[in-house]
Amino acid sequence: MARGGNRRPTLRQGLDRDVYQVVRKLIDEQADTDKLRLSVPAIYDTIKRSNSSLNRKPKRILEDSIERVVEVLKADVFGEDEEDSIDGDFEGIEEKQPPLQEPNSLNKSIVGMWNTGPKPPKQSEPNSTDAATPAPTTSKRRQHGGDSHSSKRRKAESVIDRSPPTHVSLEDLGGLDDVIEQLGDLVILPMTRPQVYMASNVQPPRGVLLHGPPGCGKTMIANAFAAELGVPFIAISAPSIVSGMSGESEKALREHFDEAKRIAPCLIFIDEIDAITPKRESAQREMEKRIVAQLLTCMDELALEKTDGKPVIVLAATNRPDSLDAALRRGGRFDKEINMTVPSEPVREKILRALTRKMRLADDLDFQTLAKRTPGFVGADLNDLVSTAGSAAIKRYMDILKSYKGEEMEIEVADDLSPKIRELRRLITHAKETPVGEEAQLVLVSNDDFFTALPKIQPSSKREGFATIPDTTWADIGALGGVRDELSTAIVEPIKNPDIYANVGITAPTGVLLWGPPGCGKTLLAKAVANESRANFISVKGPELLNKYVGESERAVRQVFVRARSSIPCVIFFDELDALVPRRDDTLSEASARVVNTLLTELDGLGSSRQGIYVIAATNRPDIIDPAMLRPGRLETLLFVNLPSPLERVEILQTLVRNLPIQFNEDLRRVAEECEGFSGADLGSLLRRAGYSAIKRRDAIKLEDFVAAKAFVRPSVTDLKKYEKLRRDWGGGVV
Repeated sequence: MARGGNRRPTLRQGLDRDVYQVVRKLIDEQADTDKLRLSVPAIYDTIKRSNSSLNRKPKRILEDSIERVVEVLKADVFGEDEEDSIDGDFEGIEEKQPPLQEPNSLNKSIVGMWNTGPKPPKQSEPNSTDAATPAPTTSKRRQHGGDSHSSKRRKAESVIDRSPPTHVSLEDLGGLDDVIEQLGDLVILPMTRPQVYMASNVQPPRGVLLHGPPGCGKTMIANAFAAELGVPFIAISAPSIVSGMSGESEKALREHFDEAKRIAPCLIFIDEIDAITPKRESAQREMEKRIVAQLLTCMDELALEKTDGKPVIVLAATNRPDSLDAALRRGGRFDKEINMTVPSEPVREKILRALTRKMRLADDLDFQTLAKRTPGFVGADLNDLVSTAGSAAIKRYMDILKSYKGEEMEIEVADDLSPKIRELRRLITHAKETPVGEEAQLVLVSNDDFFTALPKIQPSSKREGFATIPDTTWADIGALGGVRDELSTAIVEPIKNPDIYANVGITAPTGVLLWGPPGCGKTLLAKAVANESRANFISVKGPELLNKYVGESERAVRQVFVRARSSIPCVIFFDELDALVPRRDDTLSEASARVVNTLLTELDGLGSSRQGIYVIAATNRPDIIDPAMLRPGRLETLLFVNLPSPLERVEILQTLVRNLPIQFNEDLRRVAEECEGFSGADLGSLLRRAGYSAIKRRDAIKLEDFVAAKAFVRPSVTDLKKYEKLRRDWGGGVV
């Protein structure tokens, strides 16, 4: 800023450069006169007379340029502050100017601004210091051009606080004991005792990749570990690295790593790393490939011998680990990976206790019930639930304030206002003017507040496109006792009591295939199994994974299993499996064969590692399924779900009407027994048709409605002999 308080005009390139040369020539010609005539009209007249190129410029633009140049030169001549007066770059001006023959003191002060070489101030001329001292800064800015912005950025970054976070600690994390233990083994000793690694000539881990569904606590645990260790912490948001200027993204990445080496021991945390490290073969732009290559180089430079024994460890978080470039996930870079899964029921209970440890809670709060009622919730969802429950408790306090009538308070309210507005104004007045009473101390978060908040929270897993634990229970299923026992042994028991199988020394079946006529309850059985085992449930319709683009169907199959591994224990239910894995022969297309091969490969990987993932498939056409799917180790348990017997039909109808105002008597039992060939779906249709008759009579459902409905409903299964033949050929299954 100039001494007068006004900012000096900024010289620009182009036209200002040419005008500057003209003005400087005038200064040289009038060097011996007593007073320079640096007025805008005089310079404009000189240009109009002697400069043919500038003569063609519009008068207004030319006068504005002359005015900027003159005011800057006058400010320098009369000794005003020249800090930041020239932002433009005038490369090559000095070379174009002829050397001055007879420079005087005035000309020296003007030329000093444009001198390329830094000159120290003369001790004998103290008054010349103001004009000479900024010369090196100005010339440096002029020589390096855009580097001035980089130097400013480095200066700004040098004062950024890199101290460890203080807003979070490991006490705020609930149910992550296994993850904390894994991360502690990888980080604590290298950060605190790097000498042990140096003496043993062992390289500590350079990178740890945290991956899992959104909201499971990846960012929070990285910050908490940095806070516990008390080491410098550099948090990098991956999208902030990307710049529109070529080379700036890589430069920003290098600067972060260079800073980490200077202040080591240090933790670097890169959030959403998949935004800047896609697979290079599928990267859309060259910049993305360069960023990946730069990150690889930076991580290779983190070896202890290259950092003078000061450790630097990179933590990274992503929701999509498969989208990262493969070179990043090899040893020596992100060589350790920690999968943070959707929390199970015991883990959810621990998270809720951690989130509510500073809240005022009622004595009746049942964490175990809340954990059971929140399947599929991750840490962020549970935090939202706690906040919403707290808001519900505060709303109860507001209801107490609203109940205050305020007869003793004279509130002027217009008669034409609605009752709601009058009530609102009375509430505001009471809240402002009345002191807080003892009723505020009684606002405690209770079970009812949580149950009120629960329907308002949608878990992240449902937003991801797959269901959580279904609501269907064994009580919703009539009959099918033999199939239920087999499913309990194959699926429910391994999830609830894995020690039983470990003591015997066997592994649980990899998968179960439910086959039989349509409408017999195969889908219902799968949902009840997931509910009984309290496992997450992914329902996959066979045709929905098929895509016309090459490779997309296989990717969809792999994505199902990736999501399942992040949600263990998990039950994957493939409905209409015959559409997804038909028999491979000469008539099958190449694309369909690849889908079959992909699913077989995933099932084999599932069988070898187990990982708490269980597969249930259902089909009406087991004869067209590829035989490789049915071998032991894949879908090895085949359960035939047959049409119900007369006694089973009675049990099914009794289950269907259990919540209706109908008395199940011998007459209804006889109706169910007479429905020969009816499946469970047919009996449900019989009940709906009886309901239609009752609606027409405007009355409750009675026996005559069932009798009338039986005349309309026909069995849906007509080819039962085919299923009986298949059952004889396979020689297995359960009735």
